[in-house]
Amino acid sequence: MGLTLSTEQIALLAAEHEEARRTAVPCDPVTRRFPDITLDDAYAIQAEWVRLQVANGAVIKGHKIGLTSRAMQIAMNIDEPDFGALLDHMFIPNGGSIAAADHLDPKIEVEFAFVLQDDLVPHAFGRELTTDDVYAATSHVVPALELIDARSYRVHPDDGRTRTVRDTISDNAANSGIIVGDEHISVDEARNGDLRWAGAIAYRNGVVEETGLGAGVLDDPAMGIVWLANRLQGIGIPLTAGETILAGSFTRPIDCRAGDHFRVDFGYLGALTLDVT
Repeated sequence: MGLTLSTEQIALLAAEHEEARRTAVPCDPVTRRFPDITLDDAYAIQAEWVRLQVANGAVIKGHKIGLTSRAMQIAMNIDEPDFGALLDHMFIPNGGSIAAADHLDPKIEVEFAFVLQDDLVPHAFGRELTTDDVYAATSHVVPALELIDARSYRVHPDDGRTRTVRDTISDNAANSGIIVGDEHISVDEARNGDLRWAGAIAYRNGVVEETGLGAGVLDDPAMGIVWLANRLQGIGIPLTAGETILAGSFTRPIDCRAGDHFRVDFGYLGALTLDVT
């Protein structure tokens, strides 16, 4: 596909997304001005935004994969998942809170996160990466929530134009935060199929909003990690020991509103809670 935007345009668009994040005032979706941008352009904007974060003191603590379900790929007119970076300031403690006013359009998704104990670099295997390789490189798996947000308008107020997957990717694949649980799923449990059948019930203010199973992510959340490791290798980004990798949501996004209390019950794996003030 290649790049169609100049280095200067990429830097400007990344800075606009950072200003929108900092001020909670949305910016225009990239495709509103540049309707023909490529996926490479979108990821270049994301990479420049991450570079800005790191230059300002942020630390990359992991990565996320999104759009793992076929239904979401069809809805976004894409035939593969997407990805973004997890930074240290995005980690929210279980039982913590967020302020609705600090976000533009916050939502939560229910996921599992893999915590790596070894680097996961596909070319080191000399063959196609497998889920067994992912589990071998994993320390443990934890229940997780992803906080997503939109720094550009999901629906533009002037013309009703909705943002595309290229806008979402430019916006760090919509990632804004992550909450991880305290209960660890051992690698043996996950590898033996328990992770596929592990699920959650997501309550908002005591009402069930979503339920799902881990198998909703490519039939095995570890397959999301396989895809991500291969995709990132192609652009020179390794998955490294100590990183937390969000494997993809097995529920639809749930809107976060001021006054909401979320409790996501993972059964024997415990519960995650989040308050929105």
